[in-house]
Amino acid sequence: MDASSGALGPFRLPLFRAVWLASLVSNFGGLIQSVGAAWLMLEMTRRADMVALVQTSVALPVVLFSLMGGAMADGLDRRRILLAAQGFMLVVSTGLALCAWLGLLSPWLLLAFTFLIGCGNAFNAPAWQASVQDMVPRAQVPAAVALNSMGFNLARSTGPAIGGAIVASVGAAAAFVVNALSYVALIAVLWRWRAVPEPRLLPRERLGSAMAAGLRYVLLSPTIRTVLVRSVLFGLGAGAVLGLLPLIAAGLVGGGAFTYGLLLGAFGLGAVLAALGSAGLRRRLSNETIVACASLGLALALLLAAAGGAFALSALALMLAGAGWVLALSTFNVTVQLSAPRWVVARALALYQMAAFCGLAIGSWSWGEVATVHGLELALRAAAVVLLLAAALGALLPLEASEPRNLDPLRPHREPATAVPVDARTGPVIVSIEWIIDEADIVPFLQAMAERRRIRRRDGAHQWTLLRDLHDPRLWVERYKTATWLDYLRHKGRITQDDAEVPERLQALHRGSEPPRVRRQIERSTHRLPFSPLDPKGAGAPEHDPARDV
Repeated sequence: MDASSGALGPFRLPLFRAVWLASLVSNFGGLIQSVGAAWLMLEMTRRADMVALVQTSVALPVVLFSLMGGAMADGLDRRRILLAAQGFMLVVSTGLALCAWLGLLSPWLLLAFTFLIGCGNAFNAPAWQASVQDMVPRAQVPAAVALNSMGFNLARSTGPAIGGAIVASVGAAAAFVVNALSYVALIAVLWRWRAVPEPRLLPRERLGSAMAAGLRYVLLSPTIRTVLVRSVLFGLGAGAVLGLLPLIAAGLVGGGAFTYGLLLGAFGLGAVLAALGSAGLRRRLSNETIVACASLGLALALLLAAAGGAFALSALALMLAGAGWVLALSTFNVTVQLSAPRWVVARALALYQMAAFCGLAIGSWSWGEVATVHGLELALRAAAVVLLLAAALGALLPLEASEPRNLDPLRPHREPATAVPVDARTGPVIVSIEWIIDEADIVPFLQAMAERRRIRRRDGAHQWTLLRDLHDPRLWVERYKTATWLDYLRHKGRITQDDAEVPERLQALHRGSEPPRVRRQIERSTHRLPFSPLDPKGAGAPEHDPARDV
């Protein structure tokens, strides 16, 4: 196998290598900070629900703001978004370190700081993940995603142990200082990166319209929609792992901050080993099999952790949990990346992250409440049951294979000529296409049109209808609407090479002597037309003649 196409192939690209290394440093700092925050909360209040809320406060902003971040990443310069997000997190982390150093932190103020850091990550993550396709060829995207996941978990394998040692010896404030400094390397690399901007053929979408377009695309894409449902349930069960880990370290293992760091390190080590083997697993196993095994592995890990006692058993359980975590989430991520075209990829990734983090946020909070009322062991066992259900859900909603798709535009951008002057705001626009279909071909025609309807609506068309002429039974009319001429041009440019099979099926069924006739019309209102100057009240208007109602 060519090295450039293997699991480590993206490292041959200098840009990816530099960003990956800088990101590794930043991940180290972030994980050291997370150890400090979780353990500081445990010291300030021994309540399980408050400790679990640390993870919830980081995940909740992703649920609230990721779609906005994804829309911005699809429409603006991703490098600038990354710089702004990293700069914001640097400022917030510095403020957190100062407050901790001065002894000003309370439990709720700590949660406020971690929430703000999560806000920065909500805008950073979609731009970061979508930028993978700016750094590597599309064929190397799965390997690049796995390497990014491996980098994060490589940091997780040792960063938490270092963080635990720092917290145990110097205090949480020092961990927060280390995190603030860790942003500098990545900011420097991003500052030097000069991405080649993609040519923009149409004006940029407004933020609200872009968010709506991304949501519509994902909800009408069966493959991505399945990932969203599966990731919510997976996150709901997996949220118990990191949300309750400080309590596992302190209550079941009987250790301190350093023990907590070592257990997090075991989690990261398992994740690194899984990331290194993920390329081979994807060649041998289907996506569904990988996610099912990952869910079962996490469930077993939670049951082992609930058994408590020996540090070695807990560390083994956390290694298994880390492997399941990275295999499931990286498989979800790759499936979304390879199922969304460039114009909407950041929004699709943002919605996937919203779904996964929604599960994680609710899971962390819920299992903290269960642990407070019913005990830590019961919470861990209940979370394991949820993960078993997540694996069983594959029988009803299986993940599709990540087969390579050509998501480039089907046709080059070309604005149709019109006899009536139009501009970007002209509209609403009604488009109708006339098909001549034999009686024997009606069933396959309707089947193709069902898929056509999904694609039209996914790409921005409204009020799609299919009409059959009452006088000419072979004449069928497909009709849809867009708000403006610019929206029509966007819709027209969004159909991909992968969608070409549907129009080809329809063209093969068309029996007209000429290609299907396309009519583009502008909807016009007569509500405000003035009355005739000769008859200002409308008097003397001709009576209605039914024969003329054609």
